[in-house]
Amino acid sequence: MNSPVKRRPTGQHHGDLRNALLRAALELVTERGPHGFTLAETSRRAGVSVAAPYKHFADRETLLAELATSGYREQRSRFAEAVSGSDEPVEQLASFASAYVRFAAEEPALFDITFNAGLDKSRFAELASAGEEVAALLLPVARELAPEADDAFDLLLRVAAAAHGLAVFLRQGLFGVGGGALTETEEKAARTARAIARERAGA
Repeated sequence: MNSPVKRRPTGQHHGDLRNALLRAALELVTERGPHGFTLAETSRRAGVSVAAPYKHFADRETLLAELATSGYREQRSRFAEAVSGSDEPVEQLASFASAYVRFAAEEPALFDITFNAGLDKSRFAELASAGEEVAALLLPVARELAPEADDAFDLLLRVAAAAHGLAVFLRQGLFGVGGGALTETEEKAARTARAIARERAGA
């Protein structure tokens, strides 16, 4: 699936400075992680002056927050598609866990920004809202198995934490490399989610 940030050919005049900077930042995050670059480096990568980013972004965190918002929106789109494939909440949570792993594998830079950039959501209302929309999509599924709000949140957190851990292990090469490793890790995540959900359903 394509990244939500549109790709641009290199070596062209930037009619869309904002998108050029976002694309450059994604490339730098891919190479160095979300903490390993500056706005000045982003400018150079985009082929614009070091003053250019400030037309759109107050600082590096503001740029990263926009990318993290895109990350949450991409997750919500993927997770909505995943849970729509079944009416059974256990299977919906299994599909969510599988989609979580695939997102981490296919969009590693967005995954790292969303979860590892250390952004203060109280500073970025749109980012906080995007994260809440993901939770709002998935919590009703969890409440089918755990009607109390706190129990539903705990169930969703456990499933997400398991999927997150497996996704990180996959990224670290613990399960091998290539498409086969991704498929097997997706299946691991789905099995783990089913076990967690069924345990809760039988509680």
